Amino acid sequence: MEQIFDQFDLTPIKRQMKEDLKQLVTRMENCLKDLDDENYCLLKKFEDIREGFAKSEANATSFYLQYYLAPFTDKYVDISTAIQNLSKRQQGALIVVERKVPLEDSLVQSGTPIGATLTSFLLESIFFPGSPLHDGAVLIRGSQIVSAANILHTPISITSEKKLGTRHRAALGLTMLNDAMVLVVSEETGKASFALDGKLYPITGI
Repeated sequence: MEQIFDQFDLTPIKRQMKEDLKQLVTRMENCLKDLDDENYCLLKKFEDIREGFAKSEANATSFYLQYYLAPFTDKYVDISTAIQNLSKRQQGALIVVERKVPLEDSLVQSGTPIGATLTSFLLESIFFPGSPLHDGAVLIRGSQIVSAANILHTPISITSEKKLGTRHRAALGLTMLNDAMVLVVSEETGKASFALDGKLYPITGI
């Protein structure tokens, strides 16, 4: 699967991220200078800076999702599209992408076998409210949806974390024990995030 990464040239995105951050630094430095002018209102500049941060964050999301997923699946675009649509509709989702280390039964309790080529439509339909497969995790290996309605085994230290929902705790727990990447969409807020190496990161603007 390593050759898949060659299909993605991440250099332009990384270059744009650097340029965005440089512009933000320049804008903030200008704000410091303008602050000495008592007749100058900074509110419009603050608005521009917020928009700049949002743009930079969206570029960063796109970069890191491709960076972490591209070597292991050629269905990055389908996964991103599904996450974006599920987030807009506030449909909860839990998606596990297997990477270098195979996921053992001790970590993932098998649900319903799917064995189909991954598409955004299929992924979204699995998590449609009321679907018999929506309450659990989807397992992706390469370009395939291996199974759905899987149960992720969560360490005790994570189950006691009250600030996180069930899906987020499951995602963090699995990534503490395996190198898999787990994508989560909150049913309550619609916010999307991904877990990797026991840490949670927001997904914005994809």
